[in-house]
Amino acid sequence: MSNGARHALGVLAGLLLPPLIVAGLSYGVGEFTTRTRITFEPSWLGLAVVAAAAIAFAFLVGSRLSPVASLLGGLLITALGVLPIMELITRQRLLPTQWLPPEAGIGFQTLAQSSLLFFLGVTVLVVSMFPSRWRAADRRPPPDQHYEYGPDYGPGYGPDYRPAQAPYPSQSGPEDATRPMFRE
Repeated sequence: MSNGARHALGVLAGLLLPPLIVAGLSYGVGEFTTRTRITFEPSWLGLAVVAAAAIAFAFLVGSRLSPVASLLGGLLITALGVLPIMELITRQRLLPTQWLPPEAGIGFQTLAQSSLLFFLGVTVLVVSMFPSRWRAADRRPPPDQHYEYGPDYGPGYGPDYRPAQAPYPSQSGPEDATRPMFRE
């Protein structure tokens, strides 16, 4: 895959995956919290949604995807994680509360107020900063078989080196080649 196509897919993934991850985490955490408080039983649906969001998060930070994806995703998730800090500084309500369903709203408030969104956003930003992720893939052809063990430099000084012959012939097959006295 060319670098242009890789980065184009990275932009697409960086714009689509972070909202899905945040929505999945918000709903999963909210569903799990609400169900646990009401019925004192775990919500398997909430855990499944959190697991799906974790899989999407792993795909976002994966090294095979363009770093543009994790850069865009990290900026978005970090911006959502900074909102609670800005609320404390400005003393104005910045986090959305009314436009989310009840379970997702509870989960989003939990993730935002606990600084987990900020943590995840900074993690994704740091992952995108590794220099090896920004380099193009190495497209050199495989080396010739002749150079497998290095180039041939010609004869050296003095007599040509040749491995010594074994003083006696091998008694059995190749399985004895691991024992020093039977090597040829």
